[in-house]
Amino acid sequence: MRDVSLTVIFEHRITQKYLYRSGIAHALAVSYHAFNLAKEKGEDVDIAAKAGLLHDMGHFTWYRNGKWDYELYKQNDIHAIKGAERAHKLLIRLGENPIKAKTISLAILFHTDSFLPTNDIIRSPLQQIVKSADEKDEEKGGLHHYRKIKFERAKQSIIRLDQMIEKHELSYMNEEKVRPSS
Repeated sequence: MRDVSLTVIFEHRITQKYLYRSGIAHALAVSYHAFNLAKEKGEDVDIAAKAGLLHDMGHFTWYRNGKWDYELYKQNDIHAIKGAERAHKLLIRLGENPIKAKTISLAILFHTDSFLPTNDIIRSPLQQIVKSADEKDEEKGGLHHYRKIKFERAKQSIIRLDQMIEKHELSYMNEEKVRPSS
């Protein structure tokens, strides 16, 4: 059973503030990709979807001469560090299991290489899922952050994903009950 739903996370004012800044459509797409990849690989779909939703909440918009500067962003970016901290604080505040909150935050921290001096980090399967989910939705020059979606449509997508997670977890629990114990 989940402590906090995606809908509760999505509707929180802090989530809205940072998702608006980093792109709600992108966050939703990554959340769905993470869910599907986790399901495919037998990882926790709830944790994956939450990390996917919140993965870019540490973004700062880098401008030069009044225009978005992707190169400046790539040069100075630490959004994964800020996002991991913001997500952890938010999840704990909302009542998420502390171990899950930490796991989600670490997946957010390692979803990108942009802040790492080298790319020789060994990621957990969940961290790799969130990284791959983000890469699946990437567009050249960071344009994926600027796709638009109406709030009501985004909310309906989150509700639908919550239902998919519940259904998946229910079928997983039923499978466990049917298996003979050793």
